[in-house]
Amino acid sequence: MPNIGPGELILILAVILVVFGPGKLPEIGAAVGRSFREFRKATSEAVEPAEGRSATKSPARRPKRKV
Repeated sequence: MPNIGPGELILILAVILVVFGPGKLPEIGAAVGRSFREFRKATSEAVEPAEGRSATKSPARRPKRKV
């Protein structure tokens, strides 16, 4: 994966500023923040039940009786 340096980051931010304008940037930032928050919430909700389910799903096995 390529590393993004400070020069590339400044160029990306300048292009975003030109495309969307300074008036839309706060709205875009808020939307991105909400998206990250929802993603973290969804992933934590998906991981928690899976952890609890694996602990209760596998019952203790009885040893086999010899006949």
